[in-house]
Amino acid sequence: MFDAKTLALAETVLRECRSRGWHVATAESCTGGLVAAALTAIAGSSDVVDRGFVTYSNEAKMQLLGVPETTIAAHGAVSSQTAGAMATGAVERAGVELAVSITGVAGPGGGTPEKPVGLVYFGIATHAGVRTQRQIFPGDRTGIREAALIFALQSLIAEARGI
Repeated sequence: MFDAKTLALAETVLRECRSRGWHVATAESCTGGLVAAALTAIAGSSDVVDRGFVTYSNEAKMQLLGVPETTIAAHGAVSSQTAGAMATGAVERAGVELAVSITGVAGPGGGTPEKPVGLVYFGIATHAGVRTQRQIFPGDRTGIREAALIFALQSLIAEARGI
């Protein structure tokens, strides 16, 4: 299901988190659970991976992760603010040390001049706070989702290493 590069990154996430006694949650929209699936494809991941939230709709983001309706109304579902709220909500709701969130426009439709197809926001949250990143990935829907998966895994590794 996943290529060797993706599995190697997932193994590194697990190893880095395990060494710190950290547990991880994911909060995914446009990737639809790919990050959680990659992490749980590794045998023994249950000592690190707590849960994955797939919050594709705005209602799910609000109900499951506590994203304020005002955040989505003011900034949209695909925004730095929503990504940050999703990651923070995942840490708080799951009671984990680390969470990643992903929200974006995977296409082929849905893009606008302000939010083109390929635009993806990521949130990385710990108990110390949250940071967000904005990326634009080229390609079709599959390529954008795969690129977002890789970026999310790399972001988890960087946070676990304190980079």
